[in-house]
Amino acid sequence: MVFSSSNPVSGLKLSSVVPAKATGNKDHQLYNMDLALKLHYIKAVYFFDPKAVQGLCIYDLKEPMFQLLELYYTASGRIRRSDDDGGRPFIKCNDGGVRIVEAFCDMTVDEWLAVKEDSRDDCLVYNQVLGPDLAFSPLVYVQFTYFKSGGMSLGLNWAHVLGDPFAATTFLNMWANMISAQVPLSLPSISPHVPNPNNNSNSKSSANSSPVVKTLDPVGDHWRIPGDCRIKSHTFHVTAKQLDLIKSKIHNPITAVDFSDFEVLSALIWKSLLKIRDDSGLRPVTICTYDSGHRENEIPTNAVAISTVEADFIPRKSEVPELAALIANKRTDANSLVEDMFEKDGSGPDVVVYGSNLTFVNMEVADVYGLKLRGEKPVFVNYAIGGVGDEGVVLVLRGPEEDGSCGRTVTAVLPEKQLSELKIELEDGWGLV
Repeated sequence: MVFSSSNPVSGLKLSSVVPAKATGNKDHQLYNMDLALKLHYIKAVYFFDPKAVQGLCIYDLKEPMFQLLELYYTASGRIRRSDDDGGRPFIKCNDGGVRIVEAFCDMTVDEWLAVKEDSRDDCLVYNQVLGPDLAFSPLVYVQFTYFKSGGMSLGLNWAHVLGDPFAATTFLNMWANMISAQVPLSLPSISPHVPNPNNNSNSKSSANSSPVVKTLDPVGDHWRIPGDCRIKSHTFHVTAKQLDLIKSKIHNPITAVDFSDFEVLSALIWKSLLKIRDDSGLRPVTICTYDSGHRENEIPTNAVAISTVEADFIPRKSEVPELAALIANKRTDANSLVEDMFEKDGSGPDVVVYGSNLTFVNMEVADVYGLKLRGEKPVFVNYAIGGVGDEGVVLVLRGPEEDGSCGRTVTAVLPEKQLSELKIELEDGWGLV
């Protein structure tokens, strides 16, 4: 199925939600890693069937967010620059608010999910970057799209400078809990979260200078990556049965190594892209993982572990298990390399992290289906990254439950031509669509 019109979503209406009580005009200083990720955006879409949203009006959806923003007051702030320290950006917690978008779609949720077009869900997430007027740019947009016959989607555009995908997921899950009155009216005090850059035990620290970011010409106060309009996204649905079949095909009874779903799927796509790009594979790939600890009472931040994987052989001539073993065991921690770029210059350079190298993002343990409305889980959830370098990014997260087990949702954000070839390669070779 394809769209019958260029944009089936219409009737956009914008409003704002601010904290229920003034939060004191605090200044929230940004970590070096926050600034390294400032040109990237987290995009999420949650789909709900009519039963989950029956009887919910926009007031019911917005009202808990006033209280939520008392807890997550940084999400309601705006970017400012310091007068000294090289004009280093920080968040002025001035209760500027989160932007709410209402929209309407003339299709049902089932009809929408049957659409196979690339970048299908883009119009369900309000597409706005920070700047050029940083002082007036919301860090968070939440879009509610009402579908024909009663379904709804929730689209999130979350500035990565504010926090990582797990922070975004926690924010939404807490909002849903408030709708269900599952949290106390008197919220606990929150404390800042100090990221742990070495949250992956297989990562080894190194002082080498393996490229992990791409430095751009200064972008000023318009925080976007130039020239990413050629980038498209596509979501592959990998069932639990398909995962088992893939693992059985690559299993080596001699080594008897069991790889995680993330490692297998990342290796499979890495191998496919090496073939498509006619690439030897000597360039490193980047792996992003996140601290998945309890974050309900913490200010959102970027608890990200960035590592690189380089081979001492030619990856293109390797099989999927060898690449999976590299991802599992040969990661080199790169957090210090990224953060050190901001030590000499307070504001730091403008860099690309996702897509500087081919980047694999592990969101397997993110509780994306923990968001419930009226006790009902979403029928489908998808996450992507906005603002991606030319090498592309691949996200792996849990899929919806089917027959008592969960597969994986794999979203590839790549240059358009490579994405088209990857779809053919994965369908012909592995039956993945």
